[in-house]
Amino acid sequence: MSDSFLELDSLTKSFDGAVAVGNVSLRVPRGTVLALLGPSGSGKTTMLRLLAGFEQPDSGRVLVDGSDVTALPPVERRFGMVFQHYALFPHLNVEENVAFGLTDVSREKRAERVAEVLSLVDMDGYADREVTALSGGQQQRVAVARALAPKPRVLLLDEPLSNLDPGLRERTRRELRSALVQAGVTTVFVTHEQEEAFALGDRIAVLNDGLLEQVGSARSLYEEPESVFVATFVGRASTLSGIKTAGGEVRIAESVSWNAEVPEDLGEGAPVTVVVRPEAVSFTDGPGLEGSVTECRYTGARAFFTVSAGNLSVELEAPVDSASVGDTVRITASRVRCFREES
Repeated sequence: MSDSFLELDSLTKSFDGAVAVGNVSLRVPRGTVLALLGPSGSGKTTMLRLLAGFEQPDSGRVLVDGSDVTALPPVERRFGMVFQHYALFPHLNVEENVAFGLTDVSREKRAERVAEVLSLVDMDGYADREVTALSGGQQQRVAVARALAPKPRVLLLDEPLSNLDPGLRERTRRELRSALVQAGVTTVFVTHEQEEAFALGDRIAVLNDGLLEQVGSARSLYEEPESVFVATFVGRASTLSGIKTAGGEVRIAESVSWNAEVPEDLGEGAPVTVVVRPEAVSFTDGPGLEGSVTECRYTGARAFFTVSAGNLSVELEAPVDSASVGDTVRITASRVRCFREES
């Protein structure tokens, strides 16, 4: 990508012989908000620390606008950082916290910049407030304003919404997304929550065991996963064992085959891992996989049903009155994806 502004070039980092980040290369265009998404231990926080300069890679480089910053200490990288616990100074008010990094400008310019970034995060009128008197969401926005005040080249956020109550997260996500877009700053943030990554990120990098599994938009990751891990980590999905048959189908049970996207280089009879989303499965009165409803999770007008057939278990989403636990049903599926079965 010729328009990449932030680049990770073959970054590798190990601790006590265990690989935390394994040969990761990633390019981020200017102004993009990138989510590093993965489970605990996937390497996302280590990647953020490598970007910030808090850790040095065993090999590889970090480049910003074509310049290698790998050897630079954090203070010289001109990166803004928002920590998980915000790290605000309790003895300073909001204005003083935000102005903390503005040491090389006049008092007048400092006041103008503080007012500008407080407006950006929708905190007008809070300059004189004590930070200890603010809500968690307000403290988070002050932390973002402080990081944006020096006009960083890159903004880094470590689990920015993890300390907020669930009810506050959705509104704060919208506010944070709006502030980042208005600021136009290239941003990388760490999260283990898919909903947060989807809501905030322009692009999402999915990590697993220190390796980069896939990078793309929320839609491409959900609809076109490139691995079983991505398919099951990003969204809900059932996984089954199957056999590739002729004509673009996969057999999941005796006399039951579904149309599927199967790797072309696999021959007929090859074992595959079948992945299917709940919304791609439906009850049918025609031919299908016969089983019994073993679970129903109510979500309102619709529900998630689990249908079990022998050693197979498939989840589907349907209107809540479609079936009841204990019913014998038949199901079919569309948009089935298959992956080479790993030995």
